[in-house]
Amino acid sequence: MRWNAFDTPVHDSQRVYRQLLSAMAEPGTLAEVSGAPLPPPEAAIGTACWATLLTLCDLDTRVWVAPELDAAGINEALAFHSGARLTERADEADFALVTPATPAGQGGAPAFQEGSDSYPDRSTTLVVVLDCLEAAGPWMLSGPGIPGRRQLDVGQGGEALMTRLAANRARFPRGLDAILTCGSRLAAVPRSTRIIRSVAEEVDACMSP
Repeated sequence: MRWNAFDTPVHDSQRVYRQLLSAMAEPGTLAEVSGAPLPPPEAAIGTACWATLLTLCDLDTRVWVAPELDAAGINEALAFHSGARLTERADEADFALVTPATPAGQGGAPAFQEGSDSYPDRSTTLVVVLDCLEAAGPWMLSGPGIPGRRQLDVGQGGEALMTRLAANRARFPRGLDAILTCGSRLAAVPRSTRIIRSVAEEVDACMSP
């Protein structure tokens, strides 16, 4: 199965990195990733996700891939193109490729790193593969980088993901940062973001692990 990398690795990775930085600085804003290599048709991820992995992963990073996304030889392709080390232990991962249901917090959910009060940077960044990512929807975001509020729709089945990310507030500065991807689109929800439902009910953090 052929997985293509960037045509001009330095230029393309810098461009995507700037988009990722902007997405983290302005949570909930959507970015369109253009000029990124297209994954094989049998792959379970889109171009924005693949471009994110190629940009962020290198010889010094460890990546955990959810079993449901291990398709079309993505593990081998990621190791080949980025040099990243694949790990079977979620608590060792610098980056985790997941679906919305993966970090649900129910029995058997992966125990991702959340950092510590002294070293909050030692945490796992989630790269999430979604079926829907829209700038209007049931989830309301507020906090640093957001003037007022922004809306976000992550599609059906995103309840577990958003509930888990909402729990970051109680653990700050510990927690999980998330990069959301859908096709060629991406957005980010850093741990500093406050998440509530559009009905003004705050997501119950007790549902999280």
